[in-house]
Amino acid sequence: MMDWTASPAAPLDVNGLAIEYACYGPSTDKAATIVMLHEGLGCLALWRDFPQKVAEATGLGVFVFSRPGYGASSPVTLPRPLDFMTREAKEFLPGLLDAIGFQRGILFGHSDGATVSAIYAGSVEDLRVRGLILMAPHFFNEDVCVAEIAKARDAYDSGDLKPRLAKYHKDVDGAFLGWADTWLDPGFRNWNVAEVIDYFRIPALAIQGRDDQYGTLAQVQEVETRAYSPVDLVILDDCKHAPHLEQPDATLAAVADFVARLERIEAEQVSLA
Repeated sequence: MMDWTASPAAPLDVNGLAIEYACYGPSTDKAATIVMLHEGLGCLALWRDFPQKVAEATGLGVFVFSRPGYGASSPVTLPRPLDFMTREAKEFLPGLLDAIGFQRGILFGHSDGATVSAIYAGSVEDLRVRGLILMAPHFFNEDVCVAEIAKARDAYDSGDLKPRLAKYHKDVDGAFLGWADTWLDPGFRNWNVAEVIDYFRIPALAIQGRDDQYGTLAQVQEVETRAYSPVDLVILDDCKHAPHLEQPDATLAAVADFVARLERIEAEQVSLA
């Protein structure tokens, strides 16, 4: 049973998986909905207060959750398949959207979550999705990303990263190793899903920190150059891989402006119908 509150009494069942979630703003039957997908080591709690701020700034509903394998959601089986993000987009996300009664809205992803969102938009026909917000997305593997994840693997094995992450993830090894060991797998070195951008038919906002340690600006520039639909590109100075935490005001302003313009377009289409 869906419980549209910030503190649901029970997880959401999606294809037999227990999914930790929270909701802000109006429910799916009252307004458009922003569905937020976190990064590779993220979870519901690690978004902090940003989802609530998004709801307040946009007036839309916000659904935020821990992806399978993260937070208090059901664990995943290791090793993850190298195409796990594509599988998550095609096999899990449709069920999630149906489970929350999604009627119209935006997919808002960060890092791996942005990749899942982009794959969904570029490969699943779903007219309910009217826009994309892609924050620090990955479309192909890069040397800088491999090097940074290798550092994280060392910190997990011999530093304090594991106990810090264990505060947020029920299955900390599943969360970390499912992410790091996939990205560091030699077979993942040539991973590339940029072709999904060619199939975007909805407006997109791409946000990236200029100093992102996990990817160069080539990632968001790929969106700008390949998409046939409108793309807003926002590059934030003094910002690394987490714009919503490192430049929260600028990130929130960009999101609110993008959403407001989409809602104006929706209103105009309704009035013309």
